Order: sequence, then C-alpha cells, then structure tokens
Amino acid sequence: MKIIAAVTGASGAIYARRCLEILCQAPQVERIALIVSDRAAEVLEYEGERLPASPKIVRYDNADMFSPAASGSARFDAMIIVPASMGSVGRIASGVSLSLIERAADVMLKERRPLVCVVRETPYSLVHLRNMTALAEAGAIILPASPSFYSHPRTVDDLTATVVDRAVEHLGVERQHYEFEGRADK
Repeated sequence: MKIIAAVTGASGAIYARRCLEILCQAPQVERIALIVSDRAAEVLEYEGERLPASPKIVRYDNADMFSPAASGSARFDAMIIVPASMGSVGRIASGVSLSLIERAADVMLKERRPLVCVVRETPYSLVHLRNMTALAEAGAIILPASPSFYSHPRTVDDLTATVVDRAVEHLGVERQHYEFEGRADK
C-alpha cells in the first residue's frame, strides 16, 4: 500500500507520531508520503513530539504542488490527516487547494479513495459541523480524536492508540488491537 499521511497544525501531535509508528511497522505499507504543514511543525515542537524516521517515509513540502501526492495518477491507496485542523477541514470541504495537503485530500475525494480526517477540536461550531458533513457526503471518514476507555488505558500512549488504531484500520491497514466484547450477563 501507498499511504499519504498529512499533519496539520491542530493540537494532538502525539496522534501523528503514533500513526506514523504504526504505518511504518505495517508490513502491507510499502511507502508513506508525509506532508507536514508549517503550523504542524511548530505544534510538534511545542508539544515535544518527534515524528519517526523510516525508509518507508518520503517527506514532501506542503508547498510542492508537483509532488506525486498532488495527482491521481500517482495512485496512492489512501490518505490520513492526523490531526486535522478545522481550517484544513474547511478548505478541503469547499474545494480550496492552496497547499499540497489540501490538494492531496481533493485528489483522494475525486478518485474515490479513502480519506480519513482525525479531527481535533472541541466543541464543534455549526461551521465545523457543516464542513465535516460536506466531507462525509463527499466520501471522507470523519474520525474525531476521542479516545475510548473500554480497554482500561493506563498511559497517554494507550489512550492515543484507541484513536489511531481505528483510524489506521479505516485506511485498510490490518492491525491487531483491542476489541470491545461487552460484559457477559450474569
């Protein structure tokens, strides 16, 4: 699989780090096109996160509209935006492609390939909800960075994994993870 991973300037750089770690370890992922916005680079530094290095990762500048990720003929299998800022969501929802992240997302939608947006905002305004609805109607998967507690997470990384595991699964990457089975009736 060839995956595009984009990191925007929303808080939650830990989600980006964890996602890339999982994708780098996945045997079915052969290449990751990584795009980091300028604001995301600032947030990564501020939040004390470092993205992993791997031979699978090829990094592209967010201003490089001649990158393979800007064209449907490059045939990437899926894209994840993690975390997805509401500014990016809004521009993508309205078809405004001023950056490589936005253009690559536009390509995924037009080619009917999986686009997973791990949104990181709370609360949502009506504008946010309408933009996310527009993306969902266009075929994107909106996956809020809302951790679950069924697995009794003990660390922040455990909590992060409850979101990232679900997001990666929506890209089509098989991964062993916690599955909620409910309680047996007494």
